[in-house]
Amino acid sequence: MKIGKRLRHIDAMVEPGYSHIWDCCCDHGLLGAALLSRLAAPFIHFVDIVPELMNELESRLRRFYPRSAWQVHCIDVAALPLSHHDGRQLVIIAGVGGDLMVQLVRAIHGANPDADIDFLLCPVHHQFTLRQQLIRLGFHLQQERLLEENRRFYELLLVSPRPDDRQHRNKVSAVGEQIWQAHSPEQADTASRYLRKTLAHYQRVQGGRKTDVQHIIAAYRAVTVQPLHSRTVAVCHHSLCGK
Repeated sequence: MKIGKRLRHIDAMVEPGYSHIWDCCCDHGLLGAALLSRLAAPFIHFVDIVPELMNELESRLRRFYPRSAWQVHCIDVAALPLSHHDGRQLVIIAGVGGDLMVQLVRAIHGANPDADIDFLLCPVHHQFTLRQQLIRLGFHLQQERLLEENRRFYELLLVSPRPDDRQHRNKVSAVGEQIWQAHSPEQADTASRYLRKTLAHYQRVQGGRKTDVQHIIAAYRAVTVQPLHSRTVAVCHHSLCGK
């Protein structure tokens, strides 16, 4: 099954080493199916709360992946049964807002404080809210990406509740760091347009005088987009960035 640009980028951020991968809010299961096809992990879980979608998905998986290890869960993402499984696990949450994503991450992490879990997150909006909460939770950043699909921008964050010896991990930034480091002119253009759009959004919010977001505006104004090969990289020096 062909998947779009956003799901391809999420798929590409899933590296080997996980025993179980949870494709949450999976909708029609396209991402999880791609992970199954390339044997990304020994076991893939599909999670959504809509019974009709899950019944249809289970039928397709039985047809096209009869010998693969998978399971369909029609449950609330906040109630993932991670404790029933051993090994390193990856929880992927995409397609929902950052405010709901915060609730889900808090619930999962709170129920499994000592589990070896990474989170791969792709919110559709409220990215600043999500990043602030990840900072408060003490999460560490493995990787982050910025992409554009169908005239919408998406931030992808691969984070962990705690650092370990597998690799060096950085603190989560409130506005991002890696996403402003461009590998190509196309990426620089995408990052620049995303920065302008984000600033314009919060300036409109501030102009409405219903919510004071001047601190968010200041944080994004401190960002610059730089080529990765440049000696100066895009770093936010604002106090909100978790430095």
